[in-house]
Amino acid sequence: MCISNLCLDVFGKGVAIMNFKYVSRALAFSLFALFFSVSAQAGVKIQQWQTSTGAQVYFVENRDLPIVDISVNFAAGSARDTPQQSGLAGITRYMMTLGAAGMTDEQIAKKLADVGAQLGGSFDADRAAFNLRTLSSMREQTQSIEVFTKILQAPDFPDAVLSREKARIVSGLREAATKPEHISSKAFMSVLYADHPYGLDESGEVESVGKIERTDLIRFYQQYYGAKGAVIALIGDLSSAQASEIAEKISNALPKASEVPAIAPVVVSGQAKDLRIAHPASQSHILLGHTGIKRNDPDLFPLYVGNYILGGGGFVSRLTEEVREKRGLVYSVYSYFMPMAELGPFQISLQTKKDQAEAALQLVRETLDKFIKNGVTDTELKAAKANITGGFPMRIDSNKKILDYLSVIGFYKLPLNYLDEYNQKVEQVTAAQIKEAFSRHLKPENFVTVVVGDPNTKSDR
Repeated sequence: MCISNLCLDVFGKGVAIMNFKYVSRALAFSLFALFFSVSAQAGVKIQQWQTSTGAQVYFVENRDLPIVDISVNFAAGSARDTPQQSGLAGITRYMMTLGAAGMTDEQIAKKLADVGAQLGGSFDADRAAFNLRTLSSMREQTQSIEVFTKILQAPDFPDAVLSREKARIVSGLREAATKPEHISSKAFMSVLYADHPYGLDESGEVESVGKIERTDLIRFYQQYYGAKGAVIALIGDLSSAQASEIAEKISNALPKASEVPAIAPVVVSGQAKDLRIAHPASQSHILLGHTGIKRNDPDLFPLYVGNYILGGGGFVSRLTEEVREKRGLVYSVYSYFMPMAELGPFQISLQTKKDQAEAALQLVRETLDKFIKNGVTDTELKAAKANITGGFPMRIDSNKKILDYLSVIGFYKLPLNYLDEYNQKVEQVTAAQIKEAFSRHLKPENFVTVVVGDPNTKSDR
């Protein structure tokens, strides 16, 4: 359910607190029609303004290469689905790239390939995003941006293509329903979020996808793809004036929809739930956790640093040390927070042989309980900070990575100096803050636990 290439990094498309794949939301900033510039520690100078139609723009000028990267983000993720039409948001986003302004998907691909442009994007519960990489030379840039704007402004949603894609998605859903990693993830989110839309499968259900029609896509597009609330991020070989012109082209002909309302708050359950699912796989897939934090939670950095020590730091984490290295009970084990617009999940994941499942699960719980009760050591904290801050330059060493961060900063309304202050906020975290934050947010007695491939289920014997 992540949208970026980072999930546990307080930046990426879904901020999780390790390197998986998600991002970060918090704080508010002014929506003036002027430019704001901030020089980041790492040399990232962010300019921000608003288009005439209300889209927010974030721009970084970088003349090192003759390339321009653009990302347009909408509050049109799977949290906008309903149980009856689960999958509609994802299909709408994908179908927009398969036919626009009379162009077929083949024509779109050919026009972009002709100028060496690349079309991409991402999708999760909060966001639907479209990305374009193009050369900055006039012919290439003009043609690629023309195609890109048509995809965003005039999707055709052809019936024949929709039928084809629905069949493909349904086939994929049926195949996924046999895989233990998909079964466990889907069950965990469904039990954790109950009736909240965060609990819906981003790809939908076989029954709901089969009922989606072209009129549903048009309605969803008109409702959620308006300029108001859209976030346009640009980086590359452009001046501010050129970036402004491109942003206006992109936003001018988007639907005149009202700004998308906030996602409904998550109701936190105070009741533990344990779900065991039979599966013939040779190992058990185990997930446990509960709701974590929102993007704007003041405990974000203490939880981020603390989780690096608990289970986000790979082989230097406590979970790996205790459960894998010392006892050899698991193939892998990790933990993460995934801050979202509303309360995202905290999750611990592990895979192990079926006959070791209960022992591994018990040891994970004991390790977590000890971590929450006793906190971290000074040695652990010092090492975690050094690793996190030392790796920071690698997170902004390409235009694409910076583009991701610009999108996150804009979509989640983070302050423009977020990148500037990142290492400073990490360094300011104390052991006491970590202990207090984990005690506030994690109540293991209320955890949801899902075991797929439970050794005690009859069908596994």
